[in-house]
Amino acid sequence: MPAMAASPPLLLLLLLFVSVSTAHLHRSTHRVFENSMIGPSTIPPSTFFEVTKPISVPDSTPCSTLLLQHDFAFTYGKPPVTAPYSFPSHCPQSPPSKIVLEWTATSRGRQFDRIFGVWLSGVELLRSCTAEPRPNGIIWTVRKDVTRYSSIFARSSTLAVYLGNLVDSTYTGVYHVNISLHFYYHGSDHSSATPGFNSPADLILPISRSLPLNDGLWLPIQNSTDAQSKQVRIPTNTYRAVLEVFVSFHSDDEFWYTNPPNDYITENNITGLPGNGAFREVVVFLDDSVIGAVWPFPVIYTGGINPLLWRPITGIGSFDLPSYDIEVTPFLGKILDGKLHEFGFRVTDALDVWFVDANLHLWLDGKNERVHGELVEYKAPALEQSSVYKFKGLDGSFRRNARRELSATGWVNSSYGKISTHFFQKLEYENLMVFDGNGSVQVINQTTGSHFGTYVRHPSSGLYSEQVFQAFPLYVYTATIDHANDSYSMVANLSRGFNEKKLLGEQDGLVFSSLWNLQDSQGEMRVKGNLVTSGVGGSKQVYRYESTGGCYFRNVSSYNYTLLNDESGASCAVSSLFGSENLFTKFLPYPTRRASLSLELGDVEKGD
Repeated sequence: MPAMAASPPLLLLLLLFVSVSTAHLHRSTHRVFENSMIGPSTIPPSTFFEVTKPISVPDSTPCSTLLLQHDFAFTYGKPPVTAPYSFPSHCPQSPPSKIVLEWTATSRGRQFDRIFGVWLSGVELLRSCTAEPRPNGIIWTVRKDVTRYSSIFARSSTLAVYLGNLVDSTYTGVYHVNISLHFYYHGSDHSSATPGFNSPADLILPISRSLPLNDGLWLPIQNSTDAQSKQVRIPTNTYRAVLEVFVSFHSDDEFWYTNPPNDYITENNITGLPGNGAFREVVVFLDDSVIGAVWPFPVIYTGGINPLLWRPITGIGSFDLPSYDIEVTPFLGKILDGKLHEFGFRVTDALDVWFVDANLHLWLDGKNERVHGELVEYKAPALEQSSVYKFKGLDGSFRRNARRELSATGWVNSSYGKISTHFFQKLEYENLMVFDGNGSVQVINQTTGSHFGTYVRHPSSGLYSEQVFQAFPLYVYTATIDHANDSYSMVANLSRGFNEKKLLGEQDGLVFSSLWNLQDSQGEMRVKGNLVTSGVGGSKQVYRYESTGGCYFRNVSSYNYTLLNDESGASCAVSSLFGSENLFTKFLPYPTRRASLSLELGDVEKGD
């Protein structure tokens, strides 16, 4: 699976490997796993983890309940494991202030990484990837704040978990899983001066497949013309709607950002190499209108490129894949008619396969049976993209750029008064790909940048705004040498970042947060067949989160299953968030756009 790293000088990296004739292209697209028979089985189980900010919970003992305990053995192509759910009778019946989902799993033996999902009433709570086991065993825990799904925990429903695992004489790892919920009380009530903001939705409708089926509840998108959708009926008293989209990519598109253009593949008579270029976007439709797009963070699963890189520090987002919100409120005037309306998805240039589904979060007017609205303005110009490439034989360079903007403005008239909402997206993308050494060296340098937000005018609370700036830098360097007897060696240097700045403005002032999440990984391995027979790998990661409510910092590095250092704390200098021009400049994905983005940021701060 895929991986990313800090950007060493290209010339230096190219010198690491001499030109090798007929070296196999895209070794990273071949699944490999560590030969787990190497090493003693008497050492303690390894604990794997993804670096993330601890969940802030009230200073009280939670009321906990076990949702599911199951051993996932041969489950591929079989129905999801299900269990009845009802709100635990031993917990207080008052609304909890925080709800945490906890997944804990162990495994022993040999196994590939496996994608899995957790749904309640068809609403996806968690998209994740398993860790790859060792002979001595591994354990990992994922804790996710699921407070935004509060409404579905209040009623009886069905829990469904799909983890498509294979077990035979080669793949021996069984995943032993416990899933729990922790309800916390006496904390923040998530109040907001503007109704429907910073509080959980009253109703969540799943945009996913329904049971029974022999797969996950996600919608599989198998090519660039494939469209998957679901029809739902929106309650006529809805005054706000947000679509939360889950995305994961697999098989031929697991490494979509490394895929060369089809011309390169055709002219070199290459077989078995995924193509369609290195750009992908998930396009979201409401009936026949494009209402948003997701340009996904390139998650690297726990077996990605060199599995030794992700032990015990896993890739960013691998244990808790990010979801993406799209404000649907401006379009409510078109769908509050009591009829069925269709939410759908396509993936630009997709190859088999993408798993996409969504949760439609709805806020309901308790005093009115019907809310009226109107879409005032809507702009969704076509995707802008360009490609420039030059190659001779197996060596060459390829540049892909893309840009998209979308905006919509509408109003609803409810018991809260007339609420006007404006939503916008500005997305930019650039990928530079280089092949060298007769195709044995591949270098990827990619940046995805997004600026999106929502402005709300409310008669009682005035202006509410939320803006998000994101930058996903990615660097991948791989070099391979083929050896005899179906074996090869590969060096991989990877870096990536998930960087995000959020600004939330209300009557009471501005609330901000900033996340700097950077990861560097380097390693080499010798592979025979699909087994890593020897090699080394290590990662280092710096995670820095600052906000008006506090901060969190962690600096951790590992090498060959061993932590070299691990320091964390809550001692960030919050004043540096806006005080450092250097930080702000580095954060933005495109420095040439800094002036215009700064102007937009200033407008938010002034409340214009």
